[in-house]
Amino acid sequence: MKYCLSIHKFFWLCILVMFATGCKKLDLAPTDRYTELTFWQSDENVNNALNNCYNGIYNSGLVFYNEGLSDNAVAKPSSGNGTSTIASGNFTPTLDRFRSDWAFYYGGIKSCNIFLENVDKNTTLPEATKERMKAEVRFIRAWHHFNLMKWYGDVPLLDHDITPDEAKTIARTPKAEVEKFISDELDAVAAILPANTQYDDADRGRITKGAALALKARMLLYDGDKMQDVVNICEQLINNQAENGTYGLAANYSDLFSNMDVNKTSNESIFALQYVPTLRTWGDYFDFAPISAGARTTGLSPTQELVNSYIMLNGKRIDEAGSGYDENDPYSGRDPRLTATIVYDQYEWKNPDGSTQIIYINEAKRPTGKDSSNVYSNAGQGTQTGYYWRKYWDPNHTPPGLSSGLNIHLIRYAEVLLMYAEAKNALGQMTGDVWNQTIRPLRERAGFTDEGALDYPGSGADMTAIIRNERRSEFAMEGIRIDDIRRWKTAETVLNEWAHGAKYGDPTVDNGYIRAQLRVFDPSKHYLWPIPPAEISLDPNLSQNPNY
Repeated sequence: MKYCLSIHKFFWLCILVMFATGCKKLDLAPTDRYTELTFWQSDENVNNALNNCYNGIYNSGLVFYNEGLSDNAVAKPSSGNGTSTIASGNFTPTLDRFRSDWAFYYGGIKSCNIFLENVDKNTTLPEATKERMKAEVRFIRAWHHFNLMKWYGDVPLLDHDITPDEAKTIARTPKAEVEKFISDELDAVAAILPANTQYDDADRGRITKGAALALKARMLLYDGDKMQDVVNICEQLINNQAENGTYGLAANYSDLFSNMDVNKTSNESIFALQYVPTLRTWGDYFDFAPISAGARTTGLSPTQELVNSYIMLNGKRIDEAGSGYDENDPYSGRDPRLTATIVYDQYEWKNPDGSTQIIYINEAKRPTGKDSSNVYSNAGQGTQTGYYWRKYWDPNHTPPGLSSGLNIHLIRYAEVLLMYAEAKNALGQMTGDVWNQTIRPLRERAGFTDEGALDYPGSGADMTAIIRNERRSEFAMEGIRIDDIRRWKTAETVLNEWAHGAKYGDPTVDNGYIRAQLRVFDPSKHYLWPIPPAEISLDPNLSQNPNY
């Protein structure tokens, strides 16, 4: 009874306090936990929120398995969240990949908008620090919008954190408006962000002024109609490095993807997913490496078409007169990037302990008693094409699952050079000087020494084909090829035929090259992905792309 009386008295005391304060607002925040009122006052919370925005771009599978959407690789039906289904043309708009990608990018945008609308509630961080943070987040928001636009065309442009009611009524923004928004944002943040040389080592991996410029160049290159703008931006990165950042090519191509020190410190990397050994890792290689190197299965296999694209050391295509290509010894005398990227039959694989093993893939050439785990079979856990991946092999991987702490490069300086070459060529301005600034150093770095490969081939050469093939060889397994064949409108050709593997098949069918997967690409609709029907059902103002 005494207890009840105490509660009764406390109730009336509260009423008296309320009357005593009159109409004063009682926004009293709890002192034992963060609330919406206090969260942003903490510098640590602001940094955590920024890290959450960075976290929104982390998806290694979207880099690697996008290769399986192109003519570079074949994915198993069980791998890559619908990659095989999209590549074969057997998908419907309800495929989960379309909705999961949509949700991934818009989830990232929401995190960015929440940050941008709240960070100024913090009153203890220096204003310059907050401005830099906001610029980083605006870049990430632009990155997400760019990828949405790339896949879906017209997409809702979200420059603020929308309410649940707005989400049910928002319409798609014309692609040109989305592109202008991205372009304007990248211009704005480039004026704020530090150059890569202005960050301390502890801040390595933060978004830089150079990243903003390079992303804008990529977007405009993909647009196809603004090549002079692409040239201008690339020249800022190539010729004005004191202001825009110091960039260059790593000395060794393979080291950029497998040597931890080079991978993490090379100034070739402009924008990358940052990983930390044992703490923040990715594990896709568990399904890429040869089985005898510790892989679980092979979920993504390089194609014969990719292998064929690597030129000879003398600079000639394998089907070109005088190339010296021998179909019975197909991997000799080739672009060294082939060996740095792809594992083929009788490949000499270097183990983490310094020992080597020979990877036997062709059963007909495997000596008796040698390891058979990597041998091609049209069923089972091994390669679908007779090839495995070497690029991004981490000799310092940790168990389980070949977990890697290597960074995954999203934009490299090599791309700046090739964007510059492509844009100059499109403008009719390709010269020996441009070649010597762009393709020659890439080939020298790769290991070419024959002047036939290093010298400018002259104005009579098919420079468009040469530059496009150079991009393929340089960026294989980096998720860029599918973007290229879509923007060049060649997907309707290269993705409307069989993807092949090595010459281990029936000699009466395609000259013995394995038929790995039949591709179907309908140009009337497949250059855009369908808007997920589940999203349309929630928001009837979302229209569908043509012919879905």
